[in-house]
Amino acid sequence: MAHAHHHHAVPSVVEGRTGFRRGAAFIIGGLTSGHGVFHWVAQSFIVVLPEVRDLLLGGDSIAGNLRATSIQSTREIASGVVALPGGILTDALRRYWGWVMAVCMALFGVGWLMMASAGWQMPGSSWVTTAGSAGAVGSFNALGYILLLIGMAIVAIAASVWHLPAMAALSSHFAHRRASVLTFHGVGGNVGDVAGPVLTGFLLAILTWQAVITIYAAVPLFLAFLVFWAFRDIGQRAQAAVAETAANTMRMQVAETRLLVRNPRIWGITAVAGLRGMAYVGFITILPLYLADELGLKIVEGQSSFENLFFRGSLIGLLVLVGIFASPVMGYLSDRFGRKIVLIPGMLVLAVVTLLMAPLGDNIVTMTILLAALGLFLYSDQPILTAAAMDIVREGTAATTLGLLSTSRFLFSAISPLAAAALYNANADYLFYYTAALYLAAVIILSLVRLPRPAFDPDPHDHGHHDDHGGGHHDGGGDHDDHGHGDHGHRHH
Repeated sequence: MAHAHHHHAVPSVVEGRTGFRRGAAFIIGGLTSGHGVFHWVAQSFIVVLPEVRDLLLGGDSIAGNLRATSIQSTREIASGVVALPGGILTDALRRYWGWVMAVCMALFGVGWLMMASAGWQMPGSSWVTTAGSAGAVGSFNALGYILLLIGMAIVAIAASVWHLPAMAALSSHFAHRRASVLTFHGVGGNVGDVAGPVLTGFLLAILTWQAVITIYAAVPLFLAFLVFWAFRDIGQRAQAAVAETAANTMRMQVAETRLLVRNPRIWGITAVAGLRGMAYVGFITILPLYLADELGLKIVEGQSSFENLFFRGSLIGLLVLVGIFASPVMGYLSDRFGRKIVLIPGMLVLAVVTLLMAPLGDNIVTMTILLAALGLFLYSDQPILTAAAMDIVREGTAATTLGLLSTSRFLFSAISPLAAAALYNANADYLFYYTAALYLAAVIILSLVRLPRPAFDPDPHDHGHHDDHGGGHHDGGGDHDDHGHGDHGHRHH
């Protein structure tokens, strides 16, 4: 396909017409900031989950814990259902990526507003935390529970679909530093994951949980307009990269997807991502309940609970804070030396640290140290797994691949909060054994998957000649055994 390299002029025209909005710093910075907003609010809800459980869902009982964790299960199911078809549509409609991201940001705010409304209709609902509400436990509120589930489904769909064009655009624009850029994008989420819980812990001592979520819901509603202005034409460059093929038609997109799902290496990475997602979602859902119930970090009637709530939010933020610095390093190392050499030791460390929480997690000091250690690797492996999948696939199926990975992770993860809650109800330590076992299973599968060598670009400034080749060079140094299953190595010949 000698003509496959003659489409460089189109991206340069786009660059000249749109000015600084097509610069690498603006694209990476803008998408990373948007990612941070999604994680800010989502991780903040994790912090208020004990209050939601106690005031709306029937308190610290088996039924209350299951209802609270079922909200997270709803998030995983809704995300999983939309991810794969969303990925196929995202690849087919890449010229409209800006519209898609703006609508997702607006829907994200609407979903959180609906979840906050579950708290508004409680008897005696207030914006301010009062002495009378401190430590209170309410009865099960069925209407509030339904509003929480519907709102979470809307939130999950918006967040899931947003990630597809955002990550596909980064993968297309910066193909030769793929893991580095995707992990930097992940850092934006990590910043939200740190700042959100800490601020929420602070606000929770002053405002009720529904007031905090209402305030947060206003932010994405405002940002939707900004997102559309910034990224309304971001898909044009990716569109140009596949313009000389029929990959932008739905019929060809479905054919490309069929090739993708026949690739055994993609299924191996998908299984690893699914197990890793199960471990993370089960753990992070129960963690705030564990901190409230086992370590006493909750609202206590008759005394100031500011320190308890702030420390709970800070511990959940600490889990991510370490990852902000560790994730880009891990991404760079995986680009430089290979995916497995970073992923396998990282997941083994996650398994060991999680196991240590069973005997040592009932002490605030040791739990703080263990959460910091967990954060070293907890958030770096998902973008590297994504990059490993992108190394294998064709340019025209980037978002479809992301959708497949997301669907796997979410469907695997959907049962995990409920399973973790059942284990937690039986014995709090069972949560840690369950999480560690999932990490070990992921390591075993990953060790059996042959991955291509990433095509590392040592010059981070020389991206003008590479941006629109997509993954077209990534199999050159690795395996070639799967080309019949849809790998793209034959595109160079």
